[in-house]
Amino acid sequence: MPQPYRRRHGPKPDRRRALELLAASPDGCTEALMFANGFTAELLVELVRAGLASARAERMVADGKMMETARVKISEAGWQTLEDDPINEKAKST
Repeated sequence: MPQPYRRRHGPKPDRRRALELLAASPDGCTEALMFANGFTAELLVELVRAGLASARAERMVADGKMMETARVKISEAGWQTLEDDPINEKAKST
């Protein structure tokens, strides 16, 4: 017999993992670093649209060439989402 559908509480695992990485980086992360950790552009856009993160363009020099990249930072709503996550509630109670 199939299992009944259970609604997932808290952020999706990839979303939560992305927020944790951003939370651990005071200056935020470049999009390249996020991609290197397995996150997709779609997920980053989802985080920004949901208000959980912000992104801003920045210029940098690499190999003598000027490049433009995006830096993603966790927002207050993102911090709140991590704090309200049931997984964190379990850790706090032990």
